[in-house]
Amino acid sequence: MGPLIPNEIIGANWDFLIALLVGIGFGYILERAGFSSSRKLAGVFYGYDFVVLRVFFTAAITAAIGLYYFQYFEWIDLSMIYINPLYLTSTLIGGVIMGFGFIIGGYCPGTSVCGAMIGKIDAMVFIGGIFLGIFFYGETYELLWKKIYLDNFLGAPLVFDSLGISNALFILGLSIAALLAFWITAQIPKFVKRVDY
Repeated sequence: MGPLIPNEIIGANWDFLIALLVGIGFGYILERAGFSSSRKLAGVFYGYDFVVLRVFFTAAITAAIGLYYFQYFEWIDLSMIYINPLYLTSTLIGGVIMGFGFIIGGYCPGTSVCGAMIGKIDAMVFIGGIFLGIFFYGETYELLWKKIYLDNFLGAPLVFDSLGISNALFILGLSIAALLAFWITAQIPKFVKRVDY
């Protein structure tokens, strides 16, 4: 039963190799999906290309259904899966900053690396901005950000628990929302004129 390393099915010294292989696979999928193009990525905000939304919704549904059935068949123990703790204030502020960065730069951190690896100069500049931001944040953390970062700690809540519904009902709702989003986003480009520069 998984997870594999915590249950000592495979040794802990495999974690970096597995991470490397998963990272390479993820980068390949991002590139094949067209996520190395800032125009394609920014298209979701301007209403002419919704591939980003469809790919990530598909990934979320696949993961949710997969984990649900893995737990049902006792192939994985979800109580051993690490969930990032939620610090609400810093999450909201970080989301706004990343959203503006996504709209302005056309990339998120992962897709900027994908773009840089195939020679996109704008992606390389974007990565430079990421490192400058990390450096500034790190150097001013104690002075400016620590209190904000640690504010409104909510533990590690799960969405379905927070909504007071079962995991299965949440996955059903997420799947219906995804299908609706797929249909709606297929209609929007009919009313939006794309301008290529």
